[in-house]
Amino acid sequence: MGRRIGQTLKARWLAWRSAIHTTSVGGDGRDRGDVPGWVMITVMTAALVVAIATLATPALQNLFTSAINSVSGVGGGGGG
Repeated sequence: MGRRIGQTLKARWLAWRSAIHTTSVGGDGRDRGDVPGWVMITVMTAALVVAIATLATPALQNLFTSAINSVSGVGGGGGG
């Protein structure tokens, strides 16, 4: 059963690879990728990361501080 799944996945991968190859190759045989599209995706992803980090940083700092403050007995030495 595992071999059959592996063959199905391999067939799907080969079909996907073939589709990508035929889509990205121009008439002269050179690779003609969509550079502006990739640049836009990269810039938008970076903007999302910055926005999420800006919004989440104070909450994460408070979470970390409260977690550290709630730990008792760090460093030991307390005894009787």
